[in-house]
Amino acid sequence: MLLAFDIGNTNILIGLFDGENLRNSWRLSTDTNKSADEYGMIISQLFAYEGISFDEVDDIIISTVVPSMLFTLQHMALKYFGKTALVVEAGIKTGLSIKYDNPQQVGADRIVNAVAAFDKYGGPLVLVDFGTATTFCAVTENGEYLGGTIAPGIKISSEALSERTSKLPSVEIEDPGRTICKTTQESVQAGLVYSQMGMCDFIVSKMKKELAALCKKDESEIRVVATGGFAELVNQGLNIIDYIEKNLTLEGLALIYKKNRK
Repeated sequence: MLLAFDIGNTNILIGLFDGENLRNSWRLSTDTNKSADEYGMIISQLFAYEGISFDEVDDIIISTVVPSMLFTLQHMALKYFGKTALVVEAGIKTGLSIKYDNPQQVGADRIVNAVAAFDKYGGPLVLVDFGTATTFCAVTENGEYLGGTIAPGIKISSEALSERTSKLPSVEIEDPGRTICKTTQESVQAGLVYSQMGMCDFIVSKMKKELAALCKKDESEIRVVATGGFAELVNQGLNIIDYIEKNLTLEGLALIYKKNRK
């Protein structure tokens, strides 16, 4: 089986693939203070709960946007699984042609998501990831990753409000159902959720126009795929997203693994 890690700024996504099927998935908080042994023990407990043995893992792949976490997870893979993990980095085969001015600057998570979305839906497509940052990426019908837009995610905006103001509280992120709110808590919730909806609607609409012009396609031919923890919440107020894929990143890691290891 393949064990896949996607290390984000907020969470670590873990997926265990039995062939092409995602058998199990888990989400941990990213903690740069934890050691390889601590992560090894956490994964041991997760496996034990599901009745899985370390010996069942044939290989490991890692994608990260937190450089300091890479060595920790590589060391954990070697010590606890006896595997040298495949790392998503410059030079790895993805099946996409990266058209960024400096391809090494593109976050690994953006490439992994694009690989999975393009494999599933083809192109041209716009990909939105509602993670720590909200990212927007454009891919042509020929598998060219053109680039995109990066904006603060809902959690970053929420933390900024509570940390940089004296009276605005930290709130649960949910849709209050109205913009004329009667409490400070609802007012903050409305601002966080609806600002993401408005931003997504504007950026995706503009990106579709630019992509349609570049690809000489009609905008109706461009698919919009969303992923990330807040995708479903934000999508409630939109009609611009065509598909929501919960496990897109893990699926992308499995695809990249197949392209690089026989």
